Amino acid sequence: MAGNRSRPSKKGAKSSSLEKRVLSLISGDEGRPMNKSELARELGLKGKERTKLREVLRIMEKAQTIFYGKKGRFSTSRNPSKDRKNAGENRDKSTGSKKSGQSRKSGGAPILVGTIRLNPAGHGWFMPSQSDEGNLQSGVDLTKGPRFYVASGALSTSLDGDTVEAKLVKPTGRPPKGRKADMRARVLRIVERRSGKVTGTFRKDRRGAFLESDDSRVPQGTQIYDAADAKNGQIVVVEITEWNDIHDSPRGKVVEVLGFPGESGVDVEQIIATHGVAHSFSPEVKDEALAVPETVSQEEIKRREDWRKKDVITIDPATAKDFDDAIWVKKLEDGWQLAVHIADVSHYVKPGSELDREACERGNSTYLVDRVIPMLPETLSNGICSLNPGVDRLTKCAVMEFSPSGAMRKARFCDAVICTPRKFTYEEAQDILEENENGGKLGDLIRECWKLASVLRKRRFSKGGIDMDMPEVTLMINKHGVPSGYRKDEYNESHQLVEEFMLAANEAVAKKVKNSNRPTIYRVHDDPDPDKLNEYAELAISHGYQPGDLTNRKHIQALLDAAKGSIEEHAIKLGLLKSMRRAVYMASPEGHYGLAKTDYCHFTSPIRRYADLIMHRALQPLLDNPPAELDRTPKVQGCIEIAEHISGTERTSSSAETESRRMKMLEWLELGMAYKEPPVFDAIVTEIRAMGLFMECTDIMQRGVVKREGFPPGTWTFQANAGRFANRKGGEFTSGTRMKVKVLEVDKLNMRVNFKVVAITGSTTTKKKANGPARPRSKPKPRRK
Repeated sequence: MAGNRSRPSKKGAKSSSLEKRVLSLISGDEGRPMNKSELARELGLKGKERTKLREVLRIMEKAQTIFYGKKGRFSTSRNPSKDRKNAGENRDKSTGSKKSGQSRKSGGAPILVGTIRLNPAGHGWFMPSQSDEGNLQSGVDLTKGPRFYVASGALSTSLDGDTVEAKLVKPTGRPPKGRKADMRARVLRIVERRSGKVTGTFRKDRRGAFLESDDSRVPQGTQIYDAADAKNGQIVVVEITEWNDIHDSPRGKVVEVLGFPGESGVDVEQIIATHGVAHSFSPEVKDEALAVPETVSQEEIKRREDWRKKDVITIDPATAKDFDDAIWVKKLEDGWQLAVHIADVSHYVKPGSELDREACERGNSTYLVDRVIPMLPETLSNGICSLNPGVDRLTKCAVMEFSPSGAMRKARFCDAVICTPRKFTYEEAQDILEENENGGKLGDLIRECWKLASVLRKRRFSKGGIDMDMPEVTLMINKHGVPSGYRKDEYNESHQLVEEFMLAANEAVAKKVKNSNRPTIYRVHDDPDPDKLNEYAELAISHGYQPGDLTNRKHIQALLDAAKGSIEEHAIKLGLLKSMRRAVYMASPEGHYGLAKTDYCHFTSPIRRYADLIMHRALQPLLDNPPAELDRTPKVQGCIEIAEHISGTERTSSSAETESRRMKMLEWLELGMAYKEPPVFDAIVTEIRAMGLFMECTDIMQRGVVKREGFPPGTWTFQANAGRFANRKGGEFTSGTRMKVKVLEVDKLNMRVNFKVVAITGSTTTKKKANGPARPRSKPKPRRK
């Protein structure tokens, strides 16, 4: 397989100890730093042999024969820069490319190292590493977190998530008028497989065994030489072991049998395996978690600020099992005092421990449609780290003071201990805010919390923050894994209350750590691409709005306010999300566009995000009562590498979460077609094309299409110049037309839904003002071909 070296012979394995074999791989001129998985692959270890390797590595690390470094790699040097130099020299000798730290070029075109992400449509996206020294010397601007389109024919033998070396090339042909010709990428070689694993259906016939898959991300024609116990028709995980040429068929072996299609949970298990999400913990990680005491020691309580007699409460979803934030508010004569308590995971998870390494590798928890895959074992995440009611729990606390207008006057930070009197669900808190329940003393606290939160919220929007709050559709899954309905969760005052307090704490911590010049990880959201904003303006106009100048954040908010409460509100908000860049983690405070904050970080969810754990450690020496022994924190280069890694794990989790929800939604819609009375949905047309109507069901937030066979009876004519369908009786479909629809066909292969129009209920024909100046007329936008 490309990028892998040959394994040592069995004879060599017998003649030397495991320690010597490890040293031979990571030291000397031919060696390079490796993590546990890489070492196991190079040594050809399986099963119990890998357990033995972990034991040997612990012994060698304790004896300081080897050292644990960045990205979980072991080396014989303490010096990270030396490790990177060795890694670059090793790559030199194996590929003939220039050393790490020097720019790589081919025929004048830069060659970069980065991650490949495959799209179900068949193409890919190449995301250059922002920590690779060769990339930094290439002259390519990496500050905006660029990604480059990779055509299906330029993917080589890459699999989703692989680290690859790619050359930037100019696209063939002339770009449309008014558009710039963005560079594209072509994969040259595989640097490192993410896992080499793919999923599909196991098939066996006279020709042999092979993997069958409708997913374009899975290489077609994969031959299976080791079927394990797989049976014909089962969903399996295959590790590709040989694939050196795109023109050759890959070869691999079955490493896991998930089960037959239709069996409970198999569909979600396939998504987990496809995205490479780790769903089980090693024995070493479990052992460390079990060794953590289940109660807080009196010695630790004495060291901390004691908040146990104050009414510090949690507000979370009804289904939550891990509570990592709690709040308390006090009304002052001229403002408010707010305390945000966050679970002190850093007290239990120490740098260099197996728990820490596993948390870093996962990067975050993953929330699938029917389960949660936690970043930390549940004995911690749902136990001693969780701010459960009625028990002592350790926290990192941000105590902030606000003026009557919501300006933060001062902030301090401390280690604390709390004992929450009770937990509230969002629904219970909302009932109190709506005066459906009094709630007694704690009810008064929640009402005072909202008074402060509403002031903070108003101030944030006045400063240019964008209100992107949207309801969420939660699918109801029965014990057999079958969707049985849905629930629409509104984003109301109880949710907004918690959000504002978390934003305030995140901003206060980011400012404190930035001013101390301590290396850490920030949350960054870059300004949107102007071309994307122009496309978004066209979408708003098609719905009857006058968007104004969308390079001005206040005009964007004016547009959102104008759409609030309308049937097209979700389409307008979704269009804005598509025009924005993805928020990422970075080692420098570059600001957050959507929140209109100069300094911002993630601090409030260390149970489920590794970035927050890093920030907790960076904050330790800045506390009013720092611990006697401070946790080791990464240097700047280490923060850059971790930020890039966890941005990738977040992207992977988001993709798996979205795919699991979409899959179960399609399953439910397909089941609904067989109901005696199939469900009918409110919908709005978002785009008109010759083949039919692109639309969105606003009550379930599901996009789909109405082809001509799904139109009401009659002769419908497509009028391209007017952007509509019309019939002789005066009926028409335009962008913004409201209608009732039901499912006509579910295409699971392409993850699409075809709908049928039941009735036309209205249309958007009048212009709606968005409180902004008219959008300036510049160059006419070319008509989409």
